[in-house]
This record gives sequence, C-alpha cells and structure tokens, in this order.
Amino acid sequence: MADFYGLLGVGRDATPDEIKKAYRRAAREHHPDANHGDPEAEARFKEVSVAYEVLSDPEKRQQYDRYGEAAVGGAAGGDPFGGAGFGDIFDAFFGGGGQGSPFGQGGASGGRRGPVGPPRGADLEQAVDIEFTEAVFGVQKDVKVRTAVVCEICEATGAAPGTSPQGCPECAGTGQVRRVRQSILGQMVTAAPCGRCGGIGQIIPEPCGGCDGEGRKVDDRTYTVDVPAGVDSGSTLRLTGRGAVGPRGGPAGDLYVHLRVKADDRFTRDGDDLAAIVPLTPAQAVLGTDVAFETLDGVEDLRIPAGTQSGDVVRLKGQGVPHVRGRGRGDLRVRYVVRTPTDLSEEEEVLYRQLAELRGDAVAEPRGGVGRRIREAFK
Repeated sequence: MADFYGLLGVGRDATPDEIKKAYRRAAREHHPDANHGDPEAEARFKEVSVAYEVLSDPEKRQQYDRYGEAAVGGAAGGDPFGGAGFGDIFDAFFGGGGQGSPFGQGGASGGRRGPVGPPRGADLEQAVDIEFTEAVFGVQKDVKVRTAVVCEICEATGAAPGTSPQGCPECAGTGQVRRVRQSILGQMVTAAPCGRCGGIGQIIPEPCGGCDGEGRKVDDRTYTVDVPAGVDSGSTLRLTGRGAVGPRGGPAGDLYVHLRVKADDRFTRDGDDLAAIVPLTPAQAVLGTDVAFETLDGVEDLRIPAGTQSGDVVRLKGQGVPHVRGRGRGDLRVRYVVRTPTDLSEEEEVLYRQLAELRGDAVAEPRGGVGRRIREAFK
C-alpha cells in the first residue's frame, strides 16, 4: 500500500481537519457507487478508507509516523474500513448525521434518531404598499393573507370528535422506515420517511370531517404589522409564527411582508437623506427673498440670500429619514433652481432688454412687429 499521507493528498503536518476534508474528497471520487464496475476504484476506496482510519486516530497516527505501516498492520486487514465501522465513515462524509445528513438526525448507523412529529407549516409572503411619509415616520398596517389555520372542530388533531390519532403500525410511531441492504461495502442501513403516515408517526382511523384529517383548513387572517420608521422599498419584515400552520398541530411558518413605498411629488430619497427643489424667479435669485417651505415636519422659513445661483444647496440638519437601525435622522437637502420665464409680455421684454443694455450683456435682436415697438421704446 502507498504512503497513507500520499493516498489522501496531504502533507505529514496536516491537521485533523485537513485530513478529514481530504478523505471526503478522495472517498467521493473513488466510491464504488460513483464508479460502477471499476475494480481499481473499489480498491483505491478501501485504501483511502484505511489511511483515514489510521491518520484520524492520534495514537495510530503517531505509531505510523514512527514505524510505518507495519505498526498498524491490523488496520489493513479484511475490514475495508479498518475497524472504523460504517458510522465512522458516515461521520467523515456528513459530520455525524446532523443537519447535513441525508438521513436527518438519525444518521445511518441506527444509534441515533431525531424527533418525529407533524412538519412545520409553509412560510408566506405578502407585498404591502405604504405612503412615502409612512415609510419615513413609521406606521401600523393591517395585512390580510389567505393561509392554513387550525381546524377548530378537531383542534388540530385531524381526528373526528371523540376519537384520537393512533401510532403508525408501519413505522411503530417513529415516522421512519429503516432498511438494511448488503453491498460490496458491507451492511448498509438507510432511513426514509414512512410512506403510510408521512413521517408523522401517527395515523388517523377516523378523519375529522371539517379538515379531512389535516388538522387545518384554509381561511383569511388579518395581522397588524408595525412598520418601523425609516424603511424603504424592498425592506422585508418577518412575522414569526404568522405563516401557515403545519398539518395536525405542526408549528406555523413565518410571514414575510415586502414593503413597496409610493413615490412623493416633492421629495426624493437618497439613503436616509431627503432632497427637494425650491424654484426661484430670476428676480428672487438676484435680489434675495424669504420662502415658506413645507417640510415633512412643518413649515421652514428659508432666507434666500441675494445673488443665489441656480443649483445652490442648503442642508437642513435632522429633517431627513430616521435611521432604521439607530438613532437620529438624515438631512434634508434643498436645491434652489432658477426658472427662466418663457411667456414675457412686451413690457417685461422691454425691461429685460433695458437691464441687458445697462449691464452690457449681448442679447438677440427683437423680431417682427414686436421688435419694432421695442426698438421704438429705446429711442
């Protein structure tokens, strides 16, 4: 047999975790089920299994490092797993039959078995539209969903009144059917949900007429959702236990509420900051003015200084959106935009041209009859 470290593709200073990961890779690659009819793959699988059995045991690894394969010769005997047992090999693949195991918590060796019982109900999703100001300041919203609820007739048991569920004779109430089969690797034990009881471990001799033995029925429910201040479109709220109930008293799933915030005519949002535009006439921008601006918190008196340029921004601290995951609020950025008039009267045009002449600004010549009257006004 080749060097154990070389079989697993690791160095002699490899950690136990590195050895386990290397073995998983090698075992999957050479497993007989993945190499049908390939005797070389089967032989290599046995070799890497023996190598792992030795190197995963601190005492055996120390003996192997000192004296070589002869010191652990017993591990290379007739047992293709070197005495490790199928449960140890299963642990190397799936970490001990936990959540990642295809057999659930029961593992494959039969020594452990997870709890059986009614399965959990489905999660539900619902979209809710809220106003812009509701997203900023928070609101309570009623959410109506069509969902599975507990049957009041049988009180979730699924059994007709006066009767009760019974243990499943197929799986002896375990909810699992375990089968043993022989393979080239030896005896293998598999477990699967019981087909008769659906993995619940109980059967219903006399089903409830109100729910056909499900222990639940479909109905409408309305829940009040507390929408926190500062949420935005795309935010999702989770209501634990407000989803569909499971069959025969199984726990309820969760309800996920997806928020859609309506646009506002005056404000746009940039993170936790708000932005708004205040239009100014040329005269207001040149001479300055006072503007009563309606914020989300009330009227704010804005003093526009003389000589304000289009695009100038004033920042109102703490008048933006509340920080949904902290204290305080963003700011409100007000941008001044000078609107150029496009519907001048003849008198207004004359005044603008007089102003242009005083400032020495080159402007276009007036046209047509209006132009003649304007030129006469300058004589």
